[in-house]
Amino acid sequence: MRPESSRLHPLSPVPLALAVAAALVLSACGNSQSAAPPAAPRTVAVGVLAVQPEAVALATELPGRTTAPQVAEIRPQVGGIVKAKRFTDGSVVRAGQVLYEIDPASYQAAVASAQAAVDKAQATVKTSQLTAQRRAELVKIEAMSQQDAQDAQATLAQAQADLAAAQAALQTARINLGRTQITSPISGRVDISTVTVGALVTAEQTTALTTVRQMDPIQVDITQSSAELLRLKRDLASGKLQKLPSGKGDGKGTDAGVETSVKLLLEDGSTYTRTGRLSVASPAVNTSTGAVTLRAVFANPDGLLMPGMYVRAQLPTAVADQVLLVPQQAVTRAADGSASVLVVGADNKVAKKVITAERAVGNRWLVTAGLAAGSRVVMEGGQKVKVGDVVQPQEITAAAPAAASAPATPASAATVAAR
Repeated sequence: MRPESSRLHPLSPVPLALAVAAALVLSACGNSQSAAPPAAPRTVAVGVLAVQPEAVALATELPGRTTAPQVAEIRPQVGGIVKAKRFTDGSVVRAGQVLYEIDPASYQAAVASAQAAVDKAQATVKTSQLTAQRRAELVKIEAMSQQDAQDAQATLAQAQADLAAAQAALQTARINLGRTQITSPISGRVDISTVTVGALVTAEQTTALTTVRQMDPIQVDITQSSAELLRLKRDLASGKLQKLPSGKGDGKGTDAGVETSVKLLLEDGSTYTRTGRLSVASPAVNTSTGAVTLRAVFANPDGLLMPGMYVRAQLPTAVADQVLLVPQQAVTRAADGSASVLVVGADNKVAKKVITAERAVGNRWLVTAGLAAGSRVVMEGGQKVKVGDVVQPQEITAAAPAAASAPATPASAATVAAR
């Protein structure tokens, strides 16, 4: 065993010195860490687009309905029993095609009777002619009085009139016989038949047997507010907007400068593949709606457009020169509807600009106030910065617009013109 004198006492100076030295080291480390300078704030990179003035063809999106250029309600012109139906409901028929046959027996008999009457009248005329000739010869030799010869001429004239009446009756009977075959006056798609074989029909009845509608081409009746049309005319007259260049379509249009080329949006949101042309504009305003009716014509060989469909027509109206367009993703709207964008100034500081953007052109807003040419609008990273922050701007290019035209202003649900 080791002697008691060889063990260290808990309060021996050696462990105490070690503890003091460790405390001094830790204190020095703490002081050195607290004395280190704070890290510099990191500059946020944002994507910016320098907007430049450009010329834009403005378009107006208007509501409309498709209508058939020609509609024929098929009604019988003679009465009788329907003997045959010569078409399939919903099929395409051509002009002159037989749709129904009415039992012709009674009308054939009427033709035969009228023909017999004509034959009889012709025989009477021949007899009267011979009589008149003989009496005329007898008068020359004074074998008969002049009065008898004149009576013979009168009888001949009456017989000729009877023949003409009989021939007219024969023609009428033949017409009625021909009307037992009911034909389509136009080419188009036939509706569902309202009668079947064996049904009794009457001449000129109020209920149509069926209806034929012309489908190709098809018309679209478009309505435009007269107030918006007047605004467009004023903008064109003042030079704020310019008329579209001629040479597109057939060169015709309305007095407001509306070009003939018309695009169509269908009820399901898809775009009709064929482009139509504006054919006529109504010269009067509807007193109940305050709108002017425009009519466009579209080719419809596959029958995709049906009469009565609700559509939206896109009409190029004018050209706005030297205007600023800002992508919609860069524009923020407040609860009151006001629009604003974030811009990066020359000192790379972020600022907020309140703008006037009432019209959409494709996927961009047309800015009429609040923004200068060359302004760098924040496109990407705007949610990471606030007004007054210094940022690192990175130039980006604008994407091509998604569509050539769009509703002119969200405030108008029916009709819009260039502002």
